[in-house]
Amino acid sequence: MLDLPFPPRTNPHRGFSARGNHAWLLRHHGLAAPIDLSAYDKWDVPRLAAFTSPDCEAEDLVLAVDLISFYFLFDDRFDSDLGRAPARVAEVSARLTALLHGEGPEPSSRTPVEEAFVDLWERSVRGMSARWRARSAYNWEWYFACHPAEAAGRLSGRLPDREGYLALRRGTAAMETLFDMVERLNRFELPQELLHHPDFRRMRQLAADIPSFTNDVHSYAQELERGDVANLVMIVREERGGTPEEAAAQVMREAQTMVDRFVELSSRVPEICELLGITAEGRDAANRYVDGLAAWIAGYHRWEIATGRYAN
Repeated sequence: MLDLPFPPRTNPHRGFSARGNHAWLLRHHGLAAPIDLSAYDKWDVPRLAAFTSPDCEAEDLVLAVDLISFYFLFDDRFDSDLGRAPARVAEVSARLTALLHGEGPEPSSRTPVEEAFVDLWERSVRGMSARWRARSAYNWEWYFACHPAEAAGRLSGRLPDREGYLALRRGTAAMETLFDMVERLNRFELPQELLHHPDFRRMRQLAADIPSFTNDVHSYAQELERGDVANLVMIVREERGGTPEEAAAQVMREAQTMVDRFVELSSRVPEICELLGITAEGRDAANRYVDGLAAWIAGYHRWEIATGRYAN
């Protein structure tokens, strides 16, 4: 386990969001068709959303749960033969990307996945600026477009090197889209001079990589069994030798180093705001944004050690 300096937090609207998510899955039953809903319930997606979005209002938490459901259910579709057919995955990804830009298939010819995604995208962009929408669309495109490369990796069966792993994992993990939603769910936008400040960019990268590293530890057995190769535990074993347990321990040590670095960088936020002349409103947004990143680090880790999603 990680040593996290962030106090455990949870959203009081978890029960309401769970009921809302159940209704949403019934409306988009085709999205969840490949999995038994009793198995889905063991994942406890509302718990993850409540841990990682502890401050948002009830309706916004429902959106958070629905989004996380989409990521999991979309990702799991590639555990089938589809996940070893890069050209087919590229077509799926291109159709979804087109929907971000008001293009793509007409409503009458959309797949259940596409219908679910359109619903989520329309709800996500409400009230947000054109700048935020453009950024979020780019990050969703990155997420979708990495799946064909992931399928090609499964087909080849070759382990990527660490650099190649990070390039792919940072796309398929979807963390940038989730960090965009920190602003949307909590109803603020971070000033651009902070969003693109080097220290904020590094904090965001650390907050994205930490869950990916720890997830690879928890999902190692499942991914080994089904032939996935984009897993850092496998790569560390290739680099260093040793047992899976030793490789997993090394990955967790690296994650802990990143946690410590995130905390160090976050202490600089008041100084950065002072130097840039950020308004009181902007400083509040900065603090809420960093809190949102920290909530993802801490909340995801609390959830992953207890969820049934990675039970082998």
